[in-house]
Amino acid sequence: MSTMRDLSGKNYKDYSYCLTGKLDLNLSVRINSLEWKPKRPQLDATIVPYSAERRRWNEWITLPIKYRDLPLNAQLAFTVWDAASPRKVEPIGGSTLKLFGPFNIILTGPQKVRMWPECEADGNDTSKTPSETGEKDEMDRFEKDRGDIPKIEWLDNLAYRQIEQIHKKLLAQSDKMLLNIDLPKFDFPVIFDEHEYESKVHGSFNSFGGSASNSIPSFHTNMPGSSVFIVDDPEIARENPVEAKHRRLVRSHRNGPLDRQLKPNPKIRDELAQILRYPPSHSLTGEEKDLLWKFRYYLTRDKRALTKFLKSVVWSDPAEAKQAVDLLPAWVDIDVDDALELLGSSFENREVRSYAVTQLRSANDDDLLLFLLQLVQGLKFEHIDSNFGESNLVAFLIERAVKNPILGNYFHWYLMIEYEDVAVSKMYGKVSYQYMSAMTASGIQRRESLRRQGELIETLANLAKSVKQMRESRPKKVSEVTGIVPERTGIFKSNLLPLHLTFSCADGSLYQAIFKSGDDLRQDQLVIQLITLMDDLLRKENLDLKLMPYKVLATGADHGMVQFVQSMSLANVLNENNGSLLGYWRKNHLDEQSAETFGVRPEVMDNYVKSCAGYSVIMYLLGVGDRHLDNLLMSPNGNIFHVDFGFILGRDPKPFPAPMKITKEMVDAMGGFNSVHYQSFKSYCVTAYNILRKSANLILNLFGLMVDANIPDIKAEPDKAVWKVEERFQLNLTDDEAIKFFQNLINESVSAMIPQIADAIHGWAQHWRK
Repeated sequence: MSTMRDLSGKNYKDYSYCLTGKLDLNLSVRINSLEWKPKRPQLDATIVPYSAERRRWNEWITLPIKYRDLPLNAQLAFTVWDAASPRKVEPIGGSTLKLFGPFNIILTGPQKVRMWPECEADGNDTSKTPSETGEKDEMDRFEKDRGDIPKIEWLDNLAYRQIEQIHKKLLAQSDKMLLNIDLPKFDFPVIFDEHEYESKVHGSFNSFGGSASNSIPSFHTNMPGSSVFIVDDPEIARENPVEAKHRRLVRSHRNGPLDRQLKPNPKIRDELAQILRYPPSHSLTGEEKDLLWKFRYYLTRDKRALTKFLKSVVWSDPAEAKQAVDLLPAWVDIDVDDALELLGSSFENREVRSYAVTQLRSANDDDLLLFLLQLVQGLKFEHIDSNFGESNLVAFLIERAVKNPILGNYFHWYLMIEYEDVAVSKMYGKVSYQYMSAMTASGIQRRESLRRQGELIETLANLAKSVKQMRESRPKKVSEVTGIVPERTGIFKSNLLPLHLTFSCADGSLYQAIFKSGDDLRQDQLVIQLITLMDDLLRKENLDLKLMPYKVLATGADHGMVQFVQSMSLANVLNENNGSLLGYWRKNHLDEQSAETFGVRPEVMDNYVKSCAGYSVIMYLLGVGDRHLDNLLMSPNGNIFHVDFGFILGRDPKPFPAPMKITKEMVDAMGGFNSVHYQSFKSYCVTAYNILRKSANLILNLFGLMVDANIPDIKAEPDKAVWKVEERFQLNLTDDEAIKFFQNLINESVSAMIPQIADAIHGWAQHWRK
């Protein structure tokens, strides 16, 4: 029997075993060595074994799971990999080790794990790579008995040397591959015990009260062959009658006259202020909801409070819902960002959504265009196909689209791309029909223009497909592209062979665009829209960072138009000018009198420094990945801008990406780390970061409206999309703390070594590809 002691050393209680549920320690394992006999092919195609080999690590690995949380069928899956080439790894061997042995006692101490050659551990309950096969040899007997023999140091040394020799002999005669590991030892056996898990809720239980589906008891296993059963409680989603009674008493309409006179004391005012600072994704507690309801009349003077108050309403209670709706006209006008939140999936009440549309009517066409993409997505939550009645949002969008041709053009194409989605095509088709009918009723002849646009897109899509299918060389393919302005039409060097088109405009000007086929541009379209929005927010604060958000319009799920901007990639500029941006500018923008800008025209340096700062902040906030010097472009006037947004929200194909793309060469172009221009760059960054943090709710609500859109990196984890952006705003920090935070990100980005290595590898890959 072992004795457990508390921290003071005092004997607390005698135990003969310990339960895993009481063990608040992280699971850890030490990987000692791998022993195996590799094989080599002979010239006659036979395979001959090499002599035995051993790889040693002796490294402890601590896993992010505690012993108390381990299920009875917990296993460790080991796979040892070999770097066969710089771009390829192959498994040397794999094995699956069950952590609990006979009598549900967890394994401890040294373990010899049988590895299966050239296999990856599968980790299944009925594993094809088990660590034990039932076969025993002399070494297995030695290992079993070692723990039972009393320790005698001089004799142990002799015995272990002899055991080691026997071990080597057996290994040389055997084809086994063994991984030697150590599991932590305890003074007493550690036995599995079942702990209570959280109950599983049937159906989808929403914030409007009630469950989305009826529930019946069900009994099922977690996985095939498992002896652990989960029993679902059919009443778990039902409302607690005690809490429901309490809420009805607290929120009774009879309390209305009394509640009108209520004013919070200083302590409660602080609590309410804290609640109003919550971001849109924050869930309110029951106490916070009751507090908002209690002081609802007092809060009508605060525009920030409406969305929080409406979240506190139990909409399944007709009396309570009526009280909330009746209060809407008394509320002070809310901002656009809060109106957008009320059009999201969290609010189904028709009067609330209509109120939000009324608030949007104050937005001008330019502002409306900035978030038109999200408003079209918001139509999915209007329940137009049901008996919900007519949609005020649809009527509002059609009204504004008919009056403004630019707004109407974008509205049409946003509808068309959603119409391709079978799940919502009927609804968007209905809206499109109403839009076309409204234009006809108004005597506007834009329907013909939209029809011709559709024909042009279809023609270009077919042409692009034909060009890609042709086997002729690229120059021959260029000669096949005709129409628009033929002498200024071409094909870009790219896998998808995008078309470079030049349109002749009514005013005699030329407009260059790129038509891409075989590429989903909806994610790029979203990023460019948000860059344009953030640029507008910065300009309203008198901060012009010389951004160049080019236009992108997805015209289908696999094609679209992109505005062409004359530019060169940073990679090409550096390659052609010995790694120096200053050298390039001196060739094209020489001003020998401008010593402070190193002989470069001051406006070029200003464009460069400001645009670097603006894109650094925005790319960080949106979590744009795969940043290399080929998708950072520079205009003839020194403006830096980013292209190709295939990875957002923190996703990146390269390991350990820097927070933002700022290389040493880019800093050198500012004059180095000690230059006044680099200091200005950092100042612009932190100023822009804090300005955009003030509009975080607007940006988060725009992302919230996109959760059901077919945007690849949002669709991957729609429930986490808003949170991923919110995390980067660091809304818990003060402005001064945010400045320090972002300055640290800049320093981390500039000094990061792995992205520099990745750039070098990418450059060589591009060179050899050419």
